[in-house]
Amino acid sequence: LRWSPWGRPGVKALVTAGVFVTILWNLRFFLNTFKGSGEDSKHRETLVILVWEWPSKQVPNVSRDVCHELYSITGCQLTTERHLLHQANVVVFPHSRLQPGRDKLPKERLPGQNWVWVSLESPSNTRALAAWKQTFNWVMTYRQDSDIFIPYGKLVPNRSATVNIPTKTNLVSWVISNYHRTQKRAEVYKNLSRYLHVNIYGKANNKPLCKGCLLPTISKSKFYLAFENSIHRDYITEKLWRNSLLAGTVPVVLGPPRANYEQFVPADSFIHVNDFGSLEELATFLKTMNSSRYQQFFAWQRRFSVKLYTDWRERICAICTAYPHLPHGRLYPDLQSWFNS
Repeated sequence: LRWSPWGRPGVKALVTAGVFVTILWNLRFFLNTFKGSGEDSKHRETLVILVWEWPSKQVPNVSRDVCHELYSITGCQLTTERHLLHQANVVVFPHSRLQPGRDKLPKERLPGQNWVWVSLESPSNTRALAAWKQTFNWVMTYRQDSDIFIPYGKLVPNRSATVNIPTKTNLVSWVISNYHRTQKRAEVYKNLSRYLHVNIYGKANNKPLCKGCLLPTISKSKFYLAFENSIHRDYITEKLWRNSLLAGTVPVVLGPPRANYEQFVPADSFIHVNDFGSLEELATFLKTMNSSRYQQFFAWQRRFSVKLYTDWRERICAICTAYPHLPHGRLYPDLQSWFNS
């Protein structure tokens, strides 16, 4: 720039500089707009998720845009049509439908295509994992360290600030379908029942409850035995979310340590079997609890409500939400080692 004798730029120099800055500004805006439009178009590209075999026996109709219609997730297409394999960005394989060996899987994986292993069962109830080495890119389970985390339920913020405790007519209940004496929960129940009466429902006691009868029946009990069939990290099932918290009863939990439960629900919303030195102490605590102390277990209702995850469409649509943040091109070297860790 040419400077004036007084040490300041002249008018012509100022005008030239102004034009130059304007050009640079407009060029920057143009480049950002171009870059942004490219990213937006990439983001808007429909993600095709092929479910190789549906996790449940009843296969829903997913031909429509179910992710958008049901869960407001855009740009996500679910399909069960295997002939669309070459168009799929993600292929989902529920473990309950897999067989050892690769005869049930596609013969090849397309470049850039990611395969997802899905399971809601615990390691104790999951067989034949050793066959799946260097096979899956992502895992989708109840474990918090999964690539796609799918819990059985969760607490969501609720501004109602109300507490609803159903009328109680008995002390403790338990719904059990598969009773095995070798399980930890069977041992704990047997010893606990020496000190208090437990109302047992379900196939194991020849008292099955209809779908609409489950919650109304359980809600009449002050406490519910939310005993998991096996004890593993993060394995906290509908026994806590539906049968206890949603039913309006206080869960007595048997599962992972208390600290693990407290990652999901408030510390004062449940009773852990391990909180007591003996089952006799636990029974005494339950039988002698006064009304004021009992109501404190429902304080969580003032801030939260229970959300259950029961629809596999919602779980699989969640892959689209997680997709941009997932590591691409990685394979689990040993699925069994990871799941049993």
